[in-house]
Amino acid sequence: TNVFVPTASQWATFAYSLGTVLPVELKSFTAQTSGNNVNLNWSTATEVNNLGFEIQKKVSGEFFAIGFINGKGTTTEIQNYTFADNDLQNGSYTYRLKQVDLTGSFEYSNEVNVEVTGPQYFALNQNYPNPFNPSTLISYSIPQNSFVTLKVYDIIGNEVATLVNNSNLAAGNYTYDFNAVNVPSGIYFYKLSAGEFSDVKKMTLIK
Repeated sequence: TNVFVPTASQWATFAYSLGTVLPVELKSFTAQTSGNNVNLNWSTATEVNNLGFEIQKKVSGEFFAIGFINGKGTTTEIQNYTFADNDLQNGSYTYRLKQVDLTGSFEYSNEVNVEVTGPQYFALNQNYPNPFNPSTLISYSIPQNSFVTLKVYDIIGNEVATLVNNSNLAAGNYTYDFNAVNVPSGIYFYKLSAGEFSDVKKMTLIK
């Protein structure tokens, strides 16, 4: 006689149908800042009929959906999830998860709060990689809204490229991907001007 032995996922589904377990057992839900971005991370111990998670942010006292991450359906294995809320102004932000079942029912997680604090001073960083071919990343920080230009010059002072020309760039950390595929090998200088701040750094293109 064959004996049916249900899998762990089948046991979880059966227990859920009897109302003995929660559809999703949330192990953790955290928020961390990275510059002007907020990274939300959460993990589940088990999931039953989990359609997914609607990510909500509080704005003017009310929660609004800002994204959705698909769930794993039914599983007894630990699952990890992440979501990024990018390019934020300085301030305090509150988030929560709305977990939605395949049946349409839902429940909310606890709220998490995080403080976004932008850069405290102007800075132009060394490009990376350097030397480079054909592209490199140029990052900079501005602590207040400013008129910003970022330009590249050759060794005798001729302007090669204007990377940024913004009349009202918000405070924050920025990175520009400079692609020099049509620029010959050589030593170049890139200059950041933001309000009364100005700085120049050298980079080397080798092809």
